[in-house]
Amino acid sequence: MTTIYVGNLPFSAGEADIRVLFERHGKVDSVKLINDRETGRPRGFCFVDMPSGDAPGAIQALNGYSMNGRALRVNEAQERPPRPPGGPYRR
Repeated sequence: MTTIYVGNLPFSAGEADIRVLFERHGKVDSVKLINDRETGRPRGFCFVDMPSGDAPGAIQALNGYSMNGRALRVNEAQERPPRPPGGPYRR
């Protein structure tokens, strides 16, 4: 299983739109649209889970693809570096 980062999404894009786009290139296991915690509005990116055999072809085909006039940024998702304990206001 490979997790793919999809950035620069149009805010009008829904989970079904992204699923249809990626299913042209293989099996899609899940689509996770990321919304702002406070407003609930889309943040303009998502994560797509695909089998490891299908993911490289989808990444290559869809990176730079124009969706509603926006060029998508598509690459393999990277692990987020750990945050230091205590948060930003720690003294």
